[in-house]
Amino acid sequence: MSTAVKVAFRPDIVMLEIARLTTLKEVSPAMRHDQKYKQIAASLEHVGLIEPIVVYSAGRGKYLVLEGHKRLDILKSRGVTEVLCLLATDDESYTYNRRVNYLSPIGEHHMMLKALAHGVSEERMAAALDVDIATIRRKRNLLNGICPETVEILKDKRVTPNAFAVLRRMKPARQIKVSGLMVAASNYSRRFVQALLLGTRPDFLIESAQARVTKGIDPTQKAMLEQETDTLLREFRTVEKSYGADILTLGVCCRYLDRMLANVRVQKYLSKRYPEILVQLQQLLADVNEDKSRRSAMPAKKAPTLEKSNSVSPRQKSRAAG
Repeated sequence: MSTAVKVAFRPDIVMLEIARLTTLKEVSPAMRHDQKYKQIAASLEHVGLIEPIVVYSAGRGKYLVLEGHKRLDILKSRGVTEVLCLLATDDESYTYNRRVNYLSPIGEHHMMLKALAHGVSEERMAAALDVDIATIRRKRNLLNGICPETVEILKDKRVTPNAFAVLRRMKPARQIKVSGLMVAASNYSRRFVQALLLGTRPDFLIESAQARVTKGIDPTQKAMLEQETDTLLREFRTVEKSYGADILTLGVCCRYLDRMLANVRVQKYLSKRYPEILVQLQQLLADVNEDKSRRSAMPAKKAPTLEKSNSVSPRQKSRAAG
């Protein structure tokens, strides 16, 4: 059996006339006023086209645009007649940009440092991204005060920049524990990290943050919050280690109980001798089945679209027409 993977794109980038391209999505007036559209326009003006338009041959010299509708719309408005294109071998708009090429805040930080090291000025970078210089500097200093272990844990996660500002108030040991809990809870918001910060004992905080965190909080309530947070972080580690084995054991036991209670003689015996145990077993099976049904009925989460420079950032497989 062959394990060869079909090539998704032709190896060469070609220059095509825009008049030969047919778009599958309309760029609405509202889209032309959103921030991402403006960032793409600024990037095209200051840097040029970085990522080619992805097209699929429709025959007779015509091509369908699978990826790059905003870039193409901007180029058309500027009177450009030809554009570099990448030829797809399938009309599926699997656009590597949502998951494969997703750029996390930490990844963006490292790219920014690399660009600055190569002589790109903050002013030019701000112009290309259509942001002010203060934003560039905040992203440049994103990991100041963050320990390497925490960076490694969160390097590919969608952590909000403000969450790092809260993390850096903690000492490295606490940062590592909190970042692990963030991953386990799939919650990377500033509010979540702020709640864990309020439950952090002063000896786990950097000196400049100790007075600020405890200000205005009742000492008794603070002590209770610290105890509950420590318990949460400690139990999280314990549960994390045994969760997989526990779920597997629960599944096997429930299957066995389900088959056992299907036997009429067993059910009559338990009903007569141990009715309270029978009720508990039936309730357990009902709860497990309800949980399975609820999980299977949950719709799949769609990853938010993130656009960088003049390219559309990572996308999952989806029909271009959708």
